[in-house]
Amino acid sequence: MADYPVQLRRYYAYYTVGFFIFIGTLAVLEQHGMPPRWIGYSFLFLTIFLYATIGVLARTASVSEYYVAGRRVPAVFNGMATGSDWMSAASFMGLAGTLYLTGYQGLAYVMGWTGGYVLVALLLAPYLRRFGQYTIPDFLAARYGGNLARLVGVFATILASFVYVVAQIYGVGLITSRFVGLQFEVGVFVGLAGILVCSFLGGMRAVTWTQVAQYAILIVAYLVPVTILSYQVSGIPVPQLTYGQVLQKVQEMEERIFDDPAEIDARHRFRERADGYHDRILALPDSLEEEQRSLSVRIDDLKGSNAQMREVATLERQRRELPKSSDEARSYWEGLMHQAAQRGTAPDHHLTPYPGQGEAVNDGARVNFLSLVFCLMVGTAALPHVLMRYYTTPSVREARNSVFWSLLFILALYLTAPAYAAFAKYEIYTSLVGSSMAQLPVWVNSWGKIGMVSIEDINGDGILQLAELSLNPDVILLATPEIAGLPYVISGLVAAGALAAALSTADGLLLTIASALAHDVYYKIFRPQASTQWRLVVSKSLLLVVAVLAASVASQKPATILFMVAWAFSLAGSAFFPALILGIFWRRATSSGAVSGMVVGLLVTIYYMVRVHFDAIPWLGIHGIGMEPWLGIQSTAAGVWGVAAGFLTIIVVSLCGRPPSQETQDFVESVRYPEFDHC
Repeated sequence: MADYPVQLRRYYAYYTVGFFIFIGTLAVLEQHGMPPRWIGYSFLFLTIFLYATIGVLARTASVSEYYVAGRRVPAVFNGMATGSDWMSAASFMGLAGTLYLTGYQGLAYVMGWTGGYVLVALLLAPYLRRFGQYTIPDFLAARYGGNLARLVGVFATILASFVYVVAQIYGVGLITSRFVGLQFEVGVFVGLAGILVCSFLGGMRAVTWTQVAQYAILIVAYLVPVTILSYQVSGIPVPQLTYGQVLQKVQEMEERIFDDPAEIDARHRFRERADGYHDRILALPDSLEEEQRSLSVRIDDLKGSNAQMREVATLERQRRELPKSSDEARSYWEGLMHQAAQRGTAPDHHLTPYPGQGEAVNDGARVNFLSLVFCLMVGTAALPHVLMRYYTTPSVREARNSVFWSLLFILALYLTAPAYAAFAKYEIYTSLVGSSMAQLPVWVNSWGKIGMVSIEDINGDGILQLAELSLNPDVILLATPEIAGLPYVISGLVAAGALAAALSTADGLLLTIASALAHDVYYKIFRPQASTQWRLVVSKSLLLVVAVLAASVASQKPATILFMVAWAFSLAGSAFFPALILGIFWRRATSSGAVSGMVVGLLVTIYYMVRVHFDAIPWLGIHGIGMEPWLGIQSTAAGVWGVAAGFLTIIVVSLCGRPPSQETQDFVESVRYPEFDHC
């Protein structure tokens, strides 16, 4: 056992050196004419093959190995696995994109996620490891007595983890569709195979050792491009040091670009378009009938004038896509109106804190910023798939140490993300804005095919203005090497890193969901006498079902990656954080209080999230449900209301009922003092 960590270090050192040799080989082959698509194939299939190999080698029939990796993962490797588990598609892909689009406001994610790990280290990880067992619902059942708290915990685990895993599979679809040339919907399910092979065969054991390997890939993939960009721009290959210089250059370019007459004209035209949609909405249902008639007349005129079939087909598609009812038209045109109005609004400078016109808007932005930081902190401290990782260490001491290593490995990415966003913006301002529409780079068309980039020459001058460029934030990191003109092997490396980030988190999330259903529901409630073999069969079967369902939802592109992830954090924080914190540090908390608090917290969060973000849910036939945010807090920070409601409900209901039994209070004391555990 003493040689176990040494062997692991040796194996992963060989693996890391081999990966660098692989990158160097592809770089040489690219110089000798290897097609970009084959570079993409090489990165994708080799990395998935590697993960599959680890999954096969780490397969297990042991319940302890399957759920908690046998509780023998050294702290440093658990830190790497946790870092990989944590650096999801949101951290790897979405964070840089959000910082690119929102500037200062995007720092809320960096601050919230980092602060969340401090909460994990201080308030949760050692105490949960002292308790042991396999899942968070296990702790809730033991602390609050009975299966009701367990079942509510299972529901919350599934809900938060499912939203989170949809975001990861969505990211996998983006990567495979762009770099392998697959259709997005097909790419989603191809990537799913790579996700399933580890979690399905070896559970937490396979997932852990795969995540360690994935961390090495994703951190190299994240640091290499921005280091090259830093050297190209400043001559210093340390982006964290040159970040300030680039920001200054970005600010100077923004002053010039934002005040350009062509830019102002383009934004004016978008505002006019938004006003046109507003007029159509007010004129419903007559405006819908008029739009239908107008398209029919234009199609007939083109057919009569022997116009090109492409033009006719475009108008026929527009007619087919036209809403069929007034309610559908209102939702459809409102969406287009908001898009046009957003592109017509004067942009905020990258360094502007709490942007907006007027003191009230500034205050709202500030409140939303702080609320988002809070939600991300408590969500981090309450995510079941993260907390389960601390069940895998040999002891409480190792659990504490692994939190330190986790934070260290995560900071390597977080301290680089703001620099990545700044360099990406610098490259776009330098090489793209102001260029000819007829000579746009290849990457614009490539990403445009999957709906990630949209360009419209609204003022017809043949020159690209910033307002005429629409970039999905999820594309920024993946496209930056192409934007900067770096060798395609760097683009393939970034794609491999993003794939590693998405797969690692998806593995952990799917395992968490399957564990909640198979262990906490099937085994703990319905069949306590079930054999080990049958328990694993049920877990693997449920994992497969959940994975296919999540892939089906992801294929519909429900929202951006970071939006979905932020929702998952709000859901996890509102459901678990009050119940876990009060369960550990307040002996008076009762079962009825905890159950009520979790349910109320979840319901408040879901209610606020749905009504603020969605004005309609067409597939349910629901329209006109939107509302203005309270205090300017957006749906991504909905958990701030749910957490507050959860704490208040648990305290009030607990104080109104009978105190917990002495046995329960003794259990709390045993968990409160993990330092006495030396096992």
